[in-house]
Amino acid sequence: MTHPAIAFARERVVAERAAREAGAIVRRYYEPGVAYREKSPDNPVTRADLEANACIRRLVSEAFPHDGWLSEETADSRERLARSRAWVVDPLDGTKEFVQHIPEFCVCVALVEAGRPVVAVSYNPAADRLYVAERGCGTTVNGTPARVSRTAGVAEAVVLASRSEDQRGEWDAFKDRVRVRLTGSVAFKLAELATGAGDATFTLTPKNEWDICAGTLLVEEAGGRVTDLV
Repeated sequence: MTHPAIAFARERVVAERAAREAGAIVRRYYEPGVAYREKSPDNPVTRADLEANACIRRLVSEAFPHDGWLSEETADSRERLARSRAWVVDPLDGTKEFVQHIPEFCVCVALVEAGRPVVAVSYNPAADRLYVAERGCGTTVNGTPARVSRTAGVAEAVVLASRSEDQRGEWDAFKDRVRVRLTGSVAFKLAELATGAGDATFTLTPKNEWDICAGTLLVEEAGGRVTDLV
């Protein structure tokens, strides 16, 4: 039997390298600012997204040419469904925060095997924080073990909320029940929850696989739970 600590060691190293190299691209565009276009309403994309995506795909494909691939910035091919493993990538989750110079965004790289994430890396290049999880091995932030909050009561809980959802009034019904903290992208929120920086997050807006795949494993391996609301 392969020990959990070495089962996906090579994959984790590649994911970390890909996230850091893509993060360097993102940071290069972040500091001076960058133009963007709208892929769809309220869904911007920049050169940073596209170049980071190309960087991650090159590194992953060179190391694991037979794995499937799913990314926000790549046209999807259902051929990936025939593969036993697939990489799920968001090269810049939080582009809206990125273009507004709010440092709450992440580069996300995850490996899925048999329908479950087994390796996850989220990197926030603005703060140089690398969140890493491997199934059965826990979660770390810059090499230090991380755990979710132990807050037990709802009244004491800090819930991380989306700014755009708050602007649409989706959080109004909850603000008298819990303490709401407006926070960046969903991947950033999940990464921060894995460190205990908040107690919970939820959304009424459906998310894509690349938004939550890495963050799901980060939270679970830090002792938390990710579930549907219904």
